[in-house]
Amino acid sequence: MNKLENQSRSVALVDLPGTLSDVAEIEKYCTDWSGLRGGRPAIVYRPRSSLDVARIVQHHSGDLQRITIQGGLTGLAGGAVPDDGDIVISMERLDQIEEFDAIGGTVTVQAGVVLSRLAETVEAQDWYFPLDIGARGSCQIGGNIATNAGGNRVLRYGPMRDLVLGVEVVLADGRVVSMMNRVLKNNTGPDLKHLFIGTEGTFGIVTRAVLRLFPKPEVRRSALCALSSFVQVTALLKAARGRLPGLSSFEVMWDDFLRASTRELGRSMPFADDHNVYVLVEAEGSTAPQMQELFEGFFGEMIEESVVSDVIVAQSQAQSNALWEIRDGIGELLKSLSPFVSFDVGIPLRVTGEYVERVRNLLETAFPAASHLFFGHLGDGNLHIVTGPHVSEADQLRADEIVYRLVEEVGGSISAEHGIGRIKKPFLHISRSGIERELMAKLKATLDPAQVLNAGRIL
Repeated sequence: MNKLENQSRSVALVDLPGTLSDVAEIEKYCTDWSGLRGGRPAIVYRPRSSLDVARIVQHHSGDLQRITIQGGLTGLAGGAVPDDGDIVISMERLDQIEEFDAIGGTVTVQAGVVLSRLAETVEAQDWYFPLDIGARGSCQIGGNIATNAGGNRVLRYGPMRDLVLGVEVVLADGRVVSMMNRVLKNNTGPDLKHLFIGTEGTFGIVTRAVLRLFPKPEVRRSALCALSSFVQVTALLKAARGRLPGLSSFEVMWDDFLRASTRELGRSMPFADDHNVYVLVEAEGSTAPQMQELFEGFFGEMIEESVVSDVIVAQSQAQSNALWEIRDGIGELLKSLSPFVSFDVGIPLRVTGEYVERVRNLLETAFPAASHLFFGHLGDGNLHIVTGPHVSEADQLRADEIVYRLVEEVGGSISAEHGIGRIKKPFLHISRSGIERELMAKLKATLDPAQVLNAGRIL
């Protein structure tokens, strides 16, 4: 029996079905999409209810065993990566859609429900949950809440924080706090659910949630625009916000990303001529013919006004899906760039073009053999950068320093939607002042004085 097996078997366990302790069985729970390698957990619990989670936490509260909470393992900040000997609570079996309110437009779910399954379920009932991210087929609602996920439609609907009406949470002492509010307006003092949205499981474990739904759009229209410079991107965004009804997505892809994505998909470039930057625009609305005319007319106006150089307006859902596959190609690209370094930064729109050029020049100088790709949800100031492969830790750290030093210069954020986790923790001071970090630490000490829930994340 090796040391790790000894360690696993020495922990007094809660008797719950689905619990894993075999070394081979728990291998997949040792890392997430970030690629960060942590330790091997002592045990992996897979509860089916909030009460199961509470029992686990209560049982281990006396031994000060650290607890790592895991969702779909799609995070890119290492937040779900355990240390040696951690207790892992995987939410994968907390996967019930409990209640659908077709009158009030809400849905009550457990934390382990996969995003794509939720979206498909409510759309079958002519309702709509608008959160949409590349990991939709694997990520879970609890993780989306814990990281305040953003995605493609934040421009219209806001991040996860704006889609959550209520939550149920297990605290570090094992108590269950049910804040399952089902109404949009509830002005009864501090809205405590926000302590657990975007705090990455460090203050408590989200086990259930009440989510807002919207009437299902009759149609989503998409267009891929080619532009000569980022100045035109900002002009297009302003025009689309003011003149394009139902604007829901504004996805920007620089030429390097578009080339890499189409190559990975085995396609040719969508335009005959080369362009500096591309924007994928989506608008939601009705199937009325005049709405299609308005959509196409808007892009005709943008060409006439020299904002857009060329445009492809999808004429069918299949064509629209093909355009979005280019944007979603990042999933496959990450495999080809591994080991990669991924950035998710918030940059003021007025300096985004300059920021991209400066970072690209510095990365190309430092790593001429690597690829450096730029894209993002620029409607909300969220820029993604992927650079790789970078085999050595020294190279990865150098890439971090290049990107984050310029983030600090322009007054941006080191994380727009992925969270801090473990990987970005050394750079938190760039975006949060000493007083802010002190307040975060005091909240952590109040809610989790033994520092057992997702220890080592954020702070």
